[in-house]
Amino acid sequence: MIADLAGSVALLITAWLFGGMLLFAAGFAAFLFKVMPVAEARLLIRKAFPPFYLFVIGTSGAAAALLMLASAEASTAVLLALIAATTVPTRQILMPAINRATDRGDRKQFARLHGISVLITLAHIAAAGAVLLRLVT
Repeated sequence: MIADLAGSVALLITAWLFGGMLLFAAGFAAFLFKVMPVAEARLLIRKAFPPFYLFVIGTSGAAAALLMLASAEASTAVLLALIAATTVPTRQILMPAINRATDRGDRKQFARLHGISVLITLAHIAAAGAVLLRLVT
């Protein structure tokens, strides 16, 4: 009974994680740059990313823990735990480096670091999607 409940809640949290990451990455950021002046959009994005990363760490970590409690397929919990674990250095190291490159006007370094962050986010979205598919099939 508890294992079933934990698995169901983990499914819902994983869906929230997947949808939240997708909306933030594909919707929110693009929307801001369409409707706001670039300088203002950059400031808002800079303020939005730290809480976004905390959301990713918290939801993926919680879902991983619940899946372990539910005795689910271990690979699903591991994928979610990897999302949480790799988001920590993304938030604490990569994001500040991107901000420093922006502040210095180093467009080449910004493009490289931003590209890495985009790849990480896409990998996280794909991993969360894979977990969802495993949980519902």
